[in-house]
Amino acid sequence: MKKILILTLAAIFYSCDGSAQKKETKQKETYPVAKTDAEWKKQLTDKQYYVLRKAGTERAFSSPLNKNYEDGIYHCAACDTPLFKSEHKFDSGSGWPSFDREIKGNVAFSTDYNIGYARTEEHCATCGGHLGHVFNDGPRNTTGQRHCINGAALNFVPSEKKDD
Repeated sequence: MKKILILTLAAIFYSCDGSAQKKETKQKETYPVAKTDAEWKKQLTDKQYYVLRKAGTERAFSSPLNKNYEDGIYHCAACDTPLFKSEHKFDSGSGWPSFDREIKGNVAFSTDYNIGYARTEEHCATCGGHLGHVFNDGPRNTTGQRHCINGAALNFVPSEKKDD
């Protein structure tokens, strides 16, 4: 009986290929704006490079854009693509600029497993820069989504005020 048990355990052990432990390899996406690492480093600040090109996260409550309530458009800090409108911005209390929707077609989405579970990651659809993540805990009276975006990934362009 012991021999059968040992053989069974050995067979199970050797038949497991550990695929659950293998990391998923991301296929390199191609974007309309592509630059070398050196070109990005030259163009972006250290914080912008860390967030946009290395998928980093800035400290919560560190971005001046978190409490910006002016009218305008939030653009990608790397390639100037318009990403979010100020009319869709809300204070989520999370410490990062939050929006209930993106400008359609200008934001791309992928799945991120970096912290042990699946999250929807957001990228600029033009240059592939990491923006943040989208969650389903946003305002229920609009989309229900919270696009939690690193301020370092954004440049704010205020609306032009018309003189009467």
